[in-house]
Amino acid sequence: MVQFSSIFTGFTKSIAIRNGKKSKHDDGRETADSLAKEAKKNEMMLTSSGSVAGNLAVVFSKGGKKGINQDRFVVWEDFGCQDDMIFCGVFDGHGPWGHLVAKRVRKLMPPALLRNWQKRVSHTVDGTDGISIDRSCFQFDIWKHSYFETCSIIDQELEQYADSFYSGTTALTLVRQGDLLVVANVGDSRAVLATTDDDGRLVSVQLTVDLKPNLPRESERIMQSRGRVLSCEDEPGVYRMWMPTVEGPGLAISRAFGDYYIKDFGLISEPELTSRNITHRDQFAILATDGVWDVMSNEEAVEIVFSTEEREDAAKRLVESAICAWKRKRRGVPMDDISAICLFFHNIPPSKQQAKNV
Repeated sequence: MVQFSSIFTGFTKSIAIRNGKKSKHDDGRETADSLAKEAKKNEMMLTSSGSVAGNLAVVFSKGGKKGINQDRFVVWEDFGCQDDMIFCGVFDGHGPWGHLVAKRVRKLMPPALLRNWQKRVSHTVDGTDGISIDRSCFQFDIWKHSYFETCSIIDQELEQYADSFYSGTTALTLVRQGDLLVVANVGDSRAVLATTDDDGRLVSVQLTVDLKPNLPRESERIMQSRGRVLSCEDEPGVYRMWMPTVEGPGLAISRAFGDYYIKDFGLISEPELTSRNITHRDQFAILATDGVWDVMSNEEAVEIVFSTEEREDAAKRLVESAICAWKRKRRGVPMDDISAICLFFHNIPPSKQQAKNV
């Protein structure tokens, strides 16, 4: 148990140092946006293939055979000037302008989440000063409500853009705050954790659910909203959600940003959240678009990343392995865009680092 007022003092201090007094009209947007710009300027924000934080986070993306690569991603080291925080996200666009929607959500989400988190922190500290609480429980509760508010705001902002009517994007994001891992999922990208069991063997743990229209709780919501869920003859086993009477287009996910043509019929942008307290057994997390998971199991992906000799090559090797799997398992099917983030939880031990440099 800890004193709640001591948990988040670093954030408010960094805001004060960088921005001085906030004007009475500032809702935190300018502050969060300026922090995002500064992070990008100082190479602490990654939006193209590469690595940050001493290879603790590595990213790689490869376009498929369906046109422009509509996957987008971001890694923000020291998220919000917090040296114990990192933000990661992958966004899988779809539809004619999906790449634009994914890019827009990638830009909007980190600062908006940061702003809403800071606002929640301030209100909670004011209301619980001096109270001893369970740290991880309260931290997750703050992140959960911050995510709900953020996703709602983003969906409202996107509605003003015409290219978001028949196009959209998934959003799989992760925040690590100290030993707390918070994962928020909108769509069918997937987060998988690599950990070890009592015998020291590598084990994969799926942190998210692929939010497809045929999941019972998802199809129930869609049908209650007069939408339809069905699989067409030319795509056996692929379930899509459809409008009540019009034949198309169908959507193969049940949650997404954008896609306003079908928002009244059961599609939502509300995230599904999970959390985990990281232990010494947990090794890394993989965030990847469905281009990986369509052809690869969780166990295969974890083994590929774990067995990669150099951390900076882990995401690239995973994506390249998925490309080979597409060619082998899905002949004649145009390859999807494939993107992956590998977030490692522990620094390379000095002994291993020295051995590499010999």
